[in-house]
Order: sequence, then structure tokens, then C-alpha cells
Amino acid sequence: MDEKENTKERNEICSKTLKTGSRTYFFDARETRAGDYYLTITESKKSFTETGEITYKKHKIYLYKEDFSKFQSILDDMIRFIINEKGREVISERHQKDFKNHMTYNQESKEVKKKTSEIKNFTNINFEDI
Repeated sequence: MDEKENTKERNEICSKTLKTGSRTYFFDARETRAGDYYLTITESKKSFTETGEITYKKHKIYLYKEDFSKFQSILDDMIRFIINEKGREVISERHQKDFKNHMTYNQESKEVKKKTSEIKNFTNINFEDI
């Protein structure tokens, strides 16, 4: 086993994954050279280039044991604040990337109904009255 494989094996202690729509979160307990543990949290977001190629944008947080309690306290406070202010219900439709398209579709549907109504009214014209 080469040094790189040994380092990788030593670093990866425990991992959990959370998949949510276009985002995936990786929680990894890793080991320092001194033998202590720390946490990495990686957000990976799937996106597409203009040519349709799939790309992933990644953001990583390194969290060390000396910061765990403060981090957890603030995270808990912020979660409680958001739930108290807005509740647990998720208004996800507003955040879907095609929400604008839904609006356009709805507007187009209304326009089609309006045009259909106009055509029906037009066809109901009695040409003898003209």
C-alpha cells in the first residue's frame, strides 16, 4: 500500500450522506496526523452547463472538536429561530428552478383560454346582421 492510500484510509473514519434534490451533503469524521478526529461537511450541488454537461459545485466546512459545542449551540438556535418564525412547512415550489416556467405556463394557459373564448364569441356572430 502506498503512502497516499494509507493516508486516505487513515483519514476516513466514519461517513454519512444526506441526499436532498439537487444537493448532497457528506458528513465525514476524519483523523488528524496527531490521531484526533474532526468533522468535514461537504455540500455538493448538481448543475448543468449550457451544453447540458453535468457539473458539481462543492463547498466544504472543516469543524474541529474545540468548536463543536459552540457550532452546535448556534446551529440549534438558528434552527429553532427559523421554525418559530416560519414553521416546519416548506414552501418549496417558490424555490424550484422551473417555478418561473410554471408561472409562464399558467399565464400562457390563461391567454389560450382568453383567445379560445374570443374565437367562440367571434364564431357566434350572425353574419346576416352585418
